[in-house]
Amino acid sequence: MRRGENIYRRKDKRWEGRYPKGKKANGKTKYGSVYGKTLKEVREKLYPLKLHYQQVQNKQGDVAISFNEWGYLWLQEIQTNVKQSTYANYEHKLEHYVLAILGEYSLNELDENAAETLLADLEKRTLKPSTIHAVFRIVKQCINLAVRKKMVKENPFVSINLPKLVRNRNQALTKQEQKRLETSALSERKGHGIPTLLALHAGLRIGEISALTWKDIDFENNLIHVHSTVQRIVGVFNGKKTELICTSSKTASSTRLIPMSQTLKQVLLRQKQRSKGQFVLTNNEKPVEPRLLTYHFHKIRKKAKLTTIHFHQLRHTFATRCLESRGDIMSVSALMGHSSTQMTLDTYAGSLMEQRFQVVGQMEKAIN
Repeated sequence: MRRGENIYRRKDKRWEGRYPKGKKANGKTKYGSVYGKTLKEVREKLYPLKLHYQQVQNKQGDVAISFNEWGYLWLQEIQTNVKQSTYANYEHKLEHYVLAILGEYSLNELDENAAETLLADLEKRTLKPSTIHAVFRIVKQCINLAVRKKMVKENPFVSINLPKLVRNRNQALTKQEQKRLETSALSERKGHGIPTLLALHAGLRIGEISALTWKDIDFENNLIHVHSTVQRIVGVFNGKKTELICTSSKTASSTRLIPMSQTLKQVLLRQKQRSKGQFVLTNNEKPVEPRLLTYHFHKIRKKAKLTTIHFHQLRHTFATRCLESRGDIMSVSALMGHSSTQMTLDTYAGSLMEQRFQVVGQMEKAIN
């Protein structure tokens, strides 16, 4: 060994130089190595790396466990504090999009270049901007915990410019389209049209409809209590790649009471008479698969001769009809289960255009 240089002559006659990259989880130094046929060759390779990792440790600290290892430690840390569906989403995105690209990086090696590398890979996969933002939110949370634990000094992912999110315009059905769809849904047998009516008349999400039980329907007071949702989540559960789970609503605002329209009440009363189970849409002891509801919806849509619409547009339609009937924004926001009125305004601003014309007309009238 060359004293003070950490350079060795190996048994295979090559030279090896080692440089410290930081500390492993057990506190021992993590080393990297370079090789060469001559001492001079190894020195030329070694000293730039020593300088580089000295700068890395000065900037970000000396914790050099792999990001792959830290990612799973982070998942363990948060598992008891998030819903099963949220955990499955985090785990899937971290494994599928992030660790395959950055897993071999040491925690203190993560920098803006690493973040740009991840962004380039996500864009190469032609992912939607919303998915890219979701992936980066997860990575930021993961590294933020390392910052709070003083394992690294800063989060280099916060300053990366991500592709702009393009908000989908409110795609509500016209009143004529809604009428055709309702007529088609009301003619369905075995309650297959009920999910369509629950979305059009109560603004329920498809997972909320799947989770609906008869205990949630208050016929006396004409109210629907929304507090649960069903979703199929990705992950490994009992040897399965996915699992259907029923959980409480995503946020406190998602838990809500919705008045029943008379049309909806009559349909639900008829369904109650032939029901044999706890769930509104099935006689089984398990909730109905949301994908099955989507399948039935598209059959109804085709009967109504409507093209290129998806189930979630029915919820948009409900909100739009409420606003068109001069419903105040706070009430509509509560009915939709939005976290804020600003979210409702951002989503349905176009539906308020008629009211804006009225306000300007009133203003002009007042001036004159």
